[in-house]
Amino acid sequence: MQLQLYQRDHCRLCDLALAVLAAARTPEFASVWIDDDPVLEARYGARVPVLRDARDGRELGWPFDAAAVRRFLADGAA
Repeated sequence: MQLQLYQRDHCRLCDLALAVLAAARTPEFASVWIDDDPVLEARYGARVPVLRDARDGRELGWPFDAAAVRRFLADGAA
């Protein structure tokens, strides 16, 4: 699974999302910073943090908890 977490600098919700991902024991993921990318800013600006599976394009938008992350990961493994 190729996970990406779309986030911003100085984002309190993004910090909370990182803690949730750790609690869910999420496998490695890439942090994608949207701040200086106009395309990503337009797509994710008001929605960050967003966890995305790059294989199939599924996205899990905030708010999410550890149980939701585990379901998201399990759905991608099926």
